[in-house]
Amino acid sequence: MNTLIKYMLAMILFAFAKDGLAQIDIKGLEQVLSFEVYLGYVKQQHPLLKQANLQLSVGEASLLKSRGGFDPKIEVDYDRKKIKNTEYYDLLNATFKIPTWYGIEFKANFEENTGAFLNPNLVVPDGGLYSAGISFSLAQGFLINERMAMLKKARFFVDQTTAQRDLLVNNLIFDASTAYFEWVEANNEQQIYASFLDNAKLRFEGVKRSVELGDKAAIDSTEAKMSFQNRKLNLEAAKLKTRKASLKASNFLWFNNVPLEIEENIMPIMPDDTIISSSLYLEGITNDSIMLANHPKLRSIDAKVNRIEIERSLKRNKLLPKLDFQYNFLTQNGDQLNSFNTANYKAAVNFSIPIFLRKERGDVQLANLKLQDASFDRAATSLAIQNKIIAVNAELSSLQKQNSIIDGLLTNYKTMLTAEERKFELGESSLFLINSREQKLIEVALKTNSLQIKFLNAYARLYNALGISETELIN
Repeated sequence: MNTLIKYMLAMILFAFAKDGLAQIDIKGLEQVLSFEVYLGYVKQQHPLLKQANLQLSVGEASLLKSRGGFDPKIEVDYDRKKIKNTEYYDLLNATFKIPTWYGIEFKANFEENTGAFLNPNLVVPDGGLYSAGISFSLAQGFLINERMAMLKKARFFVDQTTAQRDLLVNNLIFDASTAYFEWVEANNEQQIYASFLDNAKLRFEGVKRSVELGDKAAIDSTEAKMSFQNRKLNLEAAKLKTRKASLKASNFLWFNNVPLEIEENIMPIMPDDTIISSSLYLEGITNDSIMLANHPKLRSIDAKVNRIEIERSLKRNKLLPKLDFQYNFLTQNGDQLNSFNTANYKAAVNFSIPIFLRKERGDVQLANLKLQDASFDRAATSLAIQNKIIAVNAELSSLQKQNSIIDGLLTNYKTMLTAEERKFELGESSLFLINSREQKLIEVALKTNSLQIKFLNAYARLYNALGISETELIN
């Protein structure tokens, strides 16, 4: 199974290199996995990206459903009653309707009714009766109605699902990036302990020979051995930490819906500022306010606010009375358009209004409260995102200064350790002082590694705070 995983990983990396997502040395496939390559096939293969696309599909399906309210419709009603060879009635009514935007509906109708006990108002000429007309609302339902509101809300729902999709992608890339940086930190820590283990081993072997020759006390050999054992213990703990971090990063590696596992012999590479900016699309960003305005979380709330405003407009429209008109031209000759005239017609007027309008006024008040709640949410979210961006930028600036300071500190500690080792060779120092100097150097080296990873994580948090999402990379 491990061989298969290696082969699949090699094929993936080769494919991305071919597509221009990464340029890598095929001979080094089993040694390194760079951040840009790692992130490249997270964007291409992770199943959460397909799940994110489902969000958009839901919005598009909702829009399609709402457009169905304006679909032309054919209706046919047929009713017949016959008892003991007596046809009481035989009713046929076929209608073709075309709904339009402003509550106007066009209708064509054919009616044919016969029977011994036919209702007089249903009597039509032999061969049936044709009609063509229009129905519309002049008050409630004219500027906005259920069909119009549903379609408008569905359009904003598409915007909302698009924003939610972008937010899912952004969070995925952020989580994958921090997992990779955690792997880098653990691997660097392992390398630090490995290098100092080699130093402790050489020192132990040298002291041991000196004790055998009588140049050193036996206790020096014991102390050197203890130092060597401590370094060995630290290295084993670092190896475990590295393995756990690599498995965490493996959670984001997939190929054709099959999860992959990073092998122990594969190592990460510490990315530089250029690679981070390129991989996280931070290049060229000079105006955070523009990014804030296009933040997917704010776009999602804006779409929600727009949907509530449409719902409120519909509720307000319900305060108006119902005043519906129908007018139909009648003719016996449906195939002759000039036979329709104002002399033969059927018209109707419907009017109604609740006396107290308590239900309608309550609905409007609820819609107003929902709109206020969404507006408050939008303002609070915008402020939180803005402050988060400012804080991350301040953190980046501070970490850059800290890294510069600790680099100099690390160099000085190396110098102090080298000087102490020379004094020890000349018999002017002790193994205790060397171990003390070395322990301080290890602490500073680990601190340096930690600050570098904090700097990388700050870049990832800036990407997350800005809400950047390259959704065109989704399959």
